[in-house]
Amino acid sequence: MRRDLFTPDHEAFRELARDFIAKEVVPHYSDWEKAGQLPREVFHKLGSLGLLGVAIPEEYGGGGVADYRYNVVLQEEAARALVTLGTVRTQLDVILPYFLAYANHEQRERWFPGLATGSLLTAIAMTEPGTGSDLAGIRTTAVRDADHYLVNGAKTFITGGLLADLVIVVARTSTDPDDRRAGLTLLVVEDGMPGFTRGRTLEKIGIKAQDTVELAFDDVRVPVANRLGEEGAAFGYLGHNLPQERLTVAVGSVAQAAAALETTIAYVKERTAFGKPVASFQNTKFELAAVATEIEAAQAMLDRAVLALVAGDLSGPDAAKTKLFCTEVQARAVDRCLQLFGGYGYMQEQAIARLYTDARITRIYGGTSEVMKVIVAKSLGL
Repeated sequence: MRRDLFTPDHEAFRELARDFIAKEVVPHYSDWEKAGQLPREVFHKLGSLGLLGVAIPEEYGGGGVADYRYNVVLQEEAARALVTLGTVRTQLDVILPYFLAYANHEQRERWFPGLATGSLLTAIAMTEPGTGSDLAGIRTTAVRDADHYLVNGAKTFITGGLLADLVIVVARTSTDPDDRRAGLTLLVVEDGMPGFTRGRTLEKIGIKAQDTVELAFDDVRVPVANRLGEEGAAFGYLGHNLPQERLTVAVGSVAQAAAALETTIAYVKERTAFGKPVASFQNTKFELAAVATEIEAAQAMLDRAVLALVAGDLSGPDAAKTKLFCTEVQARAVDRCLQLFGGYGYMQEQAIARLYTDARITRIYGGTSEVMKVIVAKSLGL
């Protein structure tokens, strides 16, 4: 099915991204998985090619083009090459929008050039032990002390936290017992601030080239000048960006499902069983036909949602529907594809095994499938 999503400019960007990933990512990816992180040099190289700063205003060294479709292209090309660039995706799709929307002029002068070149790496610290998807339950505190905030608390499951120079911390600046959503504030904690420490690097079953860490804050003095937006307004800010964050997960899900299908088709044509290619069996044909159909349906739904986001019309419920459907399709597709590899599919040397373990998180982060169902149900008046 033809996709009416991209322009010639997007396709030129795709060629640049494809060439970069083939030359600078694929040959080293297994080493990065073993190391549990992407090296800083990847961000520097992406920045030098202009791949990180597309949405950053030109006066700060960016491209000045606020078009989410460029982010989509980068994710699709990574999946096509059977790799993931999770920390890059998080910086561009999840974190950068907060800086673009809420940074004041002085903060833009300070941070935007480094964000465009890849010399400043970022993370966002929302999740806490015991809170999960319940952002209203955040317990990390930030108490005003003259021209600083004293930040205390702990965060977990923080993508990119190991190397981050700037960490957007969601902290509670006031307590309203009648409204748990009130009083949350975004503060940018900088690397090297006394009391800011990085804990364990968490070992995951998938997306191993993406570092995920615990962070701790013990009386960290954060200047008021590092506050993003207004005090107490963070819950609204977080809600505003959630449709894009959830769409980002869906983009990766569909792209990785398509990659699983492609690599499985190639495998079953080459692999033989009982003296015949595995591709010749009716079960193989039926399974892959069903997988291809589901992926195409998910792609159509996703592309419509991307266009709505670009137009500024993507609603929270529609983003939730898209994430729910696309991640569930990914789970079914990758599982059915792995089955056709037989025992070889269970070996880590096979790309399908990595696609299988990487896929499991997409129904959890960005809001679980259960949370997505709650959002959709509410939109139905239930």
